[in-house]
Amino acid sequence: MKGQNIKYFTNGLIKENPVLRLVLGTCPTLAVTTAAINGIGMGVSATIVLVCSNIVISLLRNVIPDKVRIPAFITVIAGFVSVVQMLVKAFLPSIDVALGIYLPLIVVNCIILARAEMFASKNSVLPSILDGLGMGIGFTAVLTLMGAIREICGAGTLFGLTVTAEFIDPMIVFLLPPGGFFVFGVLVAASNAIAKKNGKEIVEHLGCENCPSRSMCKSVSADEEVTVDE
Repeated sequence: MKGQNIKYFTNGLIKENPVLRLVLGTCPTLAVTTAAINGIGMGVSATIVLVCSNIVISLLRNVIPDKVRIPAFITVIAGFVSVVQMLVKAFLPSIDVALGIYLPLIVVNCIILARAEMFASKNSVLPSILDGLGMGIGFTAVLTLMGAIREICGAGTLFGLTVTAEFIDPMIVFLLPPGGFFVFGVLVAASNAIAKKNGKEIVEHLGCENCPSRSMCKSVSADEEVTVDE
């Protein structure tokens, strides 16, 4: 049992990292990672919401009717997002400004909804907590790494401290959307190289194929049939 709990926690760190392996949550990943501190702020906020919502959904998994499970999950998630948003506004106003609209948009973050649907609604509280922590820490780590790379290359600083700006001209493109896509692509490629070396499945698609909740979606590609719950 202990080994299984460890697996629940470590899955989100590397094997099923939500950003590099499942390719979920790419919108905030690309938008807020212009600085390392932004990545930490977004990652920690999402982790708190993920863990708390997993706990509540796990506790109520036998109470919530199947036909309204998604609205119920979103309501639970929205409640915790509101709490986190108010705390960030009160105690970390600079982070609130930096994250902007992407902080309240955690409500519809596909990582959180996917874990609620695929894991918390089917497992007890402790595994759900560990799953949320693992996925949240994995998400935070990737956002922080991307933010650090883009901040160093684009501004010559790290966490606001001068690193390379005094002897290397910053490449502003890294702070713009093309820079975000470039760094993200490099990290996914590195993740694929490591996975291939270890005999693991590589990420070949950046669309619905990687989403654990794709069976719930009514948008079906021409060459794929997905059964949709009525």
